Amino acid sequence: MLQASEIIDLLGGTAKVARLMGVRPPSVHEWRERGIPEDKMLRLAVPLEEQTCRRVRRWHLRPDDWHRIWPELIGTEGAPDIPADEGVRPCSLMNPSPVPPAACHR
Repeated sequence: MLQASEIIDLLGGTAKVARLMGVRPPSVHEWRERGIPEDKMLRLAVPLEEQTCRRVRRWHLRPDDWHRIWPELIGTEGAPDIPADEGVRPCSLMNPSPVPPAACHR
């Protein structure tokens, strides 16, 4: 897994990430040492994927739960398998109600 400093550098450095996130550069500098906060990492995932021409994918950042966060990636080329014990399908992820929509019964 990539370290915070590597992610920040791939995105263009401290100042660029600060502008992207709407925070001050000292905050981003602190992330280099303490790690990028989870909510910020989720927001940086797509720009990182785009900036690296998809060499770094969102599932690299969240290997254990990427399919819950970004269900639209399930089944895309190169996507890791979903753990069999989860029985996850995209429509059940998008509709967390106890009764899934009819489309899920196919």
